[in-house]
Amino acid sequence: MTEVIVQAGRVPLDGSLIVPDSAKGLVVFVHGSGSSRFSPRNQYVAGVLNEGGLATLLFDLLTADENEIDILTRELRFDIGLLSERITATLDWLTDQEAVSGLPIGLFGSSTGAAAALYAAAARPEQVSAVVSRGGRPDLAMEALPEVKAAILMLVGSLDYSVIEVNRIAAKALQAPCQIEIIDGATHLFEESGKLEQVAARVRDWFLEALAVATV
Repeated sequence: MTEVIVQAGRVPLDGSLIVPDSAKGLVVFVHGSGSSRFSPRNQYVAGVLNEGGLATLLFDLLTADENEIDILTRELRFDIGLLSERITATLDWLTDQEAVSGLPIGLFGSSTGAAAALYAAAARPEQVSAVVSRGGRPDLAMEALPEVKAAILMLVGSLDYSVIEVNRIAAKALQAPCQIEIIDGATHLFEESGKLEQVAARVRDWFLEALAVATV
Protein backbone atom coordinates (compact mmCIF):
# COMPACT_ATOMS: atom_id res chain seq x y z
CA MET A 1 0.00 0.00 0.00
CA THR A 2 1.22 3.48 -0.91
CA GLU A 3 -0.13 6.50 0.95
CA VAL A 4 -0.72 9.26 -1.59
CA ILE A 5 -1.90 12.85 -1.70
CA VAL A 6 -4.57 13.12 -4.36
CA GLN A 7 -4.43 16.60 -5.84
CA ALA A 8 -8.09 17.15 -6.65
CA GLY A 9 -7.77 20.52 -8.32
CA ARG A 10 -6.56 22.87 -5.59
CA VAL A 11 -7.55 20.49 -2.81
CA PRO A 12 -5.12 17.86 -1.44
CA LEU A 13 -6.88 14.71 -0.26
CA ASP A 14 -5.39 11.76 1.62
CA GLY A 15 -5.53 8.43 -0.17
CA SER A 16 -4.29 4.84 -0.23
CA LEU A 17 -3.21 3.25 -3.51
CA ILE A 18 -2.57 -0.47 -3.97
CA VAL A 19 -1.28 -1.74 -7.32
CA PRO A 20 -0.84 -5.53 -7.61
CA ASP A 21 1.72 -6.94 -10.02
CA SER A 22 0.35 -7.02 -13.58
CA ALA A 23 -2.77 -5.12 -12.52
CA LYS A 24 -5.71 -5.56 -14.89
CA GLY A 25 -7.40 -2.27 -14.07
CA LEU A 26 -7.89 0.42 -11.44
CA VAL A 27 -10.98 0.81 -9.26
CA VAL A 28 -11.48 4.18 -7.59
CA PHE A 29 -13.69 4.00 -4.49
CA VAL A 30 -16.25 6.76 -4.02
CA HIS A 31 -17.55 6.23 -0.51
CA GLY A 32 -20.97 7.27 0.66
CA SER A 33 -22.27 9.71 3.19
CA GLY A 34 -20.26 9.99 6.40
CA SER A 35 -17.67 7.38 5.41
CA SER A 36 -13.93 7.57 4.71
CA ARG A 37 -11.09 5.58 3.19
CA PHE A 38 -10.83 3.73 6.51
CA SER A 39 -14.31 2.20 6.15
CA PRO A 40 -13.97 -1.51 7.06
CA ARG A 41 -16.51 -2.40 4.35
CA ASN A 42 -14.62 -0.59 1.61
CA GLN A 43 -11.27 -1.89 2.81
CA TYR A 44 -12.60 -5.44 2.75
CA VAL A 45 -13.94 -5.06 -0.79
CA ALA A 46 -10.68 -3.42 -1.89
CA GLY A 47 -8.76 -6.39 -0.54
CA VAL A 48 -10.88 -8.81 -2.57
CA LEU A 49 -10.31 -6.71 -5.70
CA ASN A 50 -6.55 -6.61 -5.06
CA GLU A 51 -6.47 -10.39 -4.75
CA GLY A 52 -8.21 -10.54 -8.13
CA GLY A 53 -5.50 -8.41 -9.73
CA LEU A 54 -7.19 -5.03 -9.64
CA ALA A 55 -5.51 -1.87 -8.36
CA THR A 56 -7.54 0.23 -5.92
CA LEU A 57 -7.57 3.85 -4.82
CA LEU A 58 -9.37 4.70 -1.59
CA PHE A 59 -9.31 8.38 -0.70
CA ASP A 60 -11.13 10.88 1.47
CA LEU A 61 -13.53 13.08 -0.46
CA LEU A 62 -13.36 15.77 2.23
CA THR A 63 -10.38 17.51 3.80
CA ALA A 64 -9.81 17.16 7.55
CA ASP A 65 -11.35 20.60 8.17
CA GLU A 66 -14.34 19.85 5.95
CA ASN A 67 -14.86 16.55 7.72
CA GLU A 68 -15.01 18.33 11.08
CA ILE A 69 -17.72 20.61 9.69
CA ASP A 70 -19.59 17.68 8.18
CA ILE A 71 -19.60 15.75 11.46
CA LEU A 72 -21.56 18.63 12.97
CA THR A 73 -23.76 19.66 10.03
CA ARG A 74 -23.91 16.52 7.83
CA GLU A 75 -24.26 18.87 4.85
CA LEU A 76 -21.13 18.19 2.79
CA ARG A 77 -21.72 14.45 2.52
CA PHE A 78 -24.87 15.24 0.51
CA ASP A 79 -23.25 17.92 -1.66
CA ILE A 80 -23.21 15.83 -4.83
CA GLY A 81 -21.84 18.72 -6.89
CA LEU A 82 -18.83 19.11 -4.63
CA LEU A 83 -18.17 15.37 -4.43
CA SER A 84 -18.44 14.85 -8.19
CA GLU A 85 -16.03 17.74 -8.81
CA ARG A 86 -13.54 16.07 -6.46
CA ILE A 87 -13.81 12.75 -8.31
CA THR A 88 -13.50 14.37 -11.73
CA ALA A 89 -10.39 16.21 -10.55
CA THR A 90 -9.04 12.95 -9.15
CA LEU A 91 -9.46 11.31 -12.55
CA ASP A 92 -7.42 14.16 -14.03
CA TRP A 93 -4.74 13.65 -11.37
CA LEU A 94 -4.57 9.93 -12.18
CA THR A 95 -3.51 10.63 -15.77
CA ASP A 96 -0.09 11.68 -14.44
CA GLN A 97 0.42 8.75 -12.06
CA GLU A 98 2.92 6.32 -13.57
CA ALA A 99 1.97 3.46 -11.26
CA VAL A 100 -1.48 3.18 -12.87
CA SER A 101 -0.82 4.78 -16.25
CA GLY A 102 -2.74 3.07 -19.02
CA LEU A 103 -4.97 0.99 -16.78
CA PRO A 104 -8.71 1.03 -17.55
CA ILE A 105 -10.61 2.75 -14.76
CA GLY A 106 -13.76 1.77 -12.89
CA LEU A 107 -15.59 3.72 -10.19
CA PHE A 108 -17.13 1.97 -7.18
CA GLY A 109 -19.70 4.19 -5.49
CA SER A 110 -21.88 3.57 -2.46
CA SER A 111 -24.85 5.56 -1.16
CA THR A 112 -24.54 9.23 -2.25
CA GLY A 113 -21.07 8.42 -3.61
CA ALA A 114 -22.71 6.47 -6.44
CA ALA A 115 -24.39 9.65 -7.70
CA ALA A 116 -21.09 11.53 -7.58
CA ALA A 117 -19.38 8.67 -9.43
CA LEU A 118 -21.97 8.79 -12.20
CA TYR A 119 -21.55 12.56 -12.61
CA ALA A 120 -17.79 12.01 -12.94
CA ALA A 121 -18.32 9.19 -15.43
CA ALA A 122 -20.45 11.53 -17.54
CA ALA A 123 -17.81 14.27 -17.31
CA ARG A 124 -14.89 11.97 -18.23
CA PRO A 125 -16.35 9.31 -20.58
CA GLU A 126 -12.96 8.68 -22.18
CA GLN A 127 -11.49 7.69 -18.80
CA VAL A 128 -14.24 5.81 -16.95
CA SER A 129 -15.04 2.42 -18.45
CA ALA A 130 -17.27 0.94 -15.73
CA VAL A 131 -19.25 1.98 -12.65
CA VAL A 132 -20.58 -0.14 -9.78
CA SER A 133 -23.19 1.28 -7.43
CA ARG A 134 -23.57 -0.52 -4.06
CA GLY A 135 -26.73 0.47 -2.25
CA GLY A 136 -26.38 3.69 -4.22
CA ARG A 137 -28.51 6.69 -5.03
CA PRO A 138 -28.08 7.03 -8.81
CA ASP A 139 -31.33 8.98 -8.87
CA LEU A 140 -29.41 11.93 -7.40
CA ALA A 141 -27.51 12.13 -10.72
CA MET A 142 -30.55 12.02 -13.01
CA GLU A 143 -29.51 14.94 -15.20
CA ALA A 144 -26.16 13.32 -15.95
CA LEU A 145 -27.37 9.76 -16.55
CA PRO A 146 -28.09 10.09 -20.29
CA GLU A 147 -24.47 11.23 -20.80
CA VAL A 148 -22.86 8.24 -19.06
CA LYS A 149 -21.08 5.92 -21.52
CA ALA A 150 -19.60 3.46 -19.01
CA ALA A 151 -21.13 0.04 -18.31
CA ILE A 152 -23.02 0.08 -15.00
CA LEU A 153 -23.84 -2.50 -12.34
CA MET A 154 -26.27 -1.59 -9.56
CA LEU A 155 -26.24 -3.83 -6.48
CA VAL A 156 -29.10 -3.42 -4.01
CA GLY A 157 -30.25 -5.45 -1.01
CA SER A 158 -33.65 -7.10 -1.38
CA LEU A 159 -34.73 -5.54 1.95
CA ASP A 160 -33.64 -2.03 0.90
CA TYR A 161 -37.03 -1.34 -0.64
CA SER A 162 -36.86 2.40 -1.31
CA VAL A 163 -33.38 2.17 -2.84
CA ILE A 164 -34.49 -0.66 -5.16
CA GLU A 165 -37.17 1.64 -6.54
CA VAL A 166 -34.90 4.64 -7.14
CA ASN A 167 -32.34 2.39 -8.83
CA ARG A 168 -35.00 1.15 -11.22
CA ILE A 169 -36.04 4.72 -11.99
CA ALA A 170 -32.44 5.74 -12.63
CA ALA A 171 -31.79 2.71 -14.85
CA LYS A 172 -34.56 3.83 -17.20
CA ALA A 173 -32.78 7.16 -17.70
CA LEU A 174 -29.53 5.50 -18.74
CA GLN A 175 -28.51 4.85 -22.31
CA ALA A 176 -25.37 2.94 -21.32
CA PRO A 177 -25.49 -0.83 -20.60
CA CYS A 178 -26.88 -1.35 -17.09
CA GLN A 179 -27.62 -4.32 -14.85
CA ILE A 180 -29.54 -4.23 -11.57
CA GLU A 181 -28.83 -7.15 -9.26
CA ILE A 182 -30.79 -7.71 -6.06
CA ILE A 183 -28.88 -9.38 -3.21
CA ASP A 184 -31.38 -11.61 -1.45
CA GLY A 185 -31.78 -11.06 2.28
CA ALA A 186 -29.59 -7.95 2.44
CA THR A 187 -30.37 -4.52 3.87
CA HIS A 188 -28.79 -1.20 2.87
CA LEU A 189 -25.30 -1.78 4.29
CA PHE A 190 -25.16 -5.52 3.49
CA GLU A 191 -24.37 -6.24 7.13
CA GLU A 192 -26.05 -9.66 7.18
CA SER A 193 -23.84 -12.74 7.39
CA GLY A 194 -22.09 -13.47 4.11
CA LYS A 195 -23.71 -10.64 2.15
CA LEU A 196 -20.69 -8.33 1.96
CA GLU A 197 -18.56 -11.28 0.87
CA GLN A 198 -21.11 -12.00 -1.86
CA VAL A 199 -21.05 -8.38 -2.99
CA ALA A 200 -17.25 -8.19 -2.99
CA ALA A 201 -16.92 -11.31 -5.15
CA ARG A 202 -19.51 -10.03 -7.60
CA VAL A 203 -17.88 -6.60 -7.81
CA ARG A 204 -14.48 -8.20 -8.43
CA ASP A 205 -15.75 -10.49 -11.19
CA TRP A 206 -17.80 -7.78 -12.87
CA PHE A 207 -14.97 -5.23 -12.92
CA LEU A 208 -12.54 -7.81 -14.26
CA GLU A 209 -14.93 -8.53 -17.14
CA ALA A 210 -15.99 -4.93 -17.81
CA LEU A 211 -12.46 -3.50 -17.68
CA ALA A 212 -11.11 -6.32 -19.84
CA VAL A 213 -13.65 -5.36 -22.50
CA ALA A 214 -12.46 -1.75 -22.27
CA THR A 215 -8.92 -2.75 -23.22
CA VAL A 216 -9.91 -4.61 -26.38
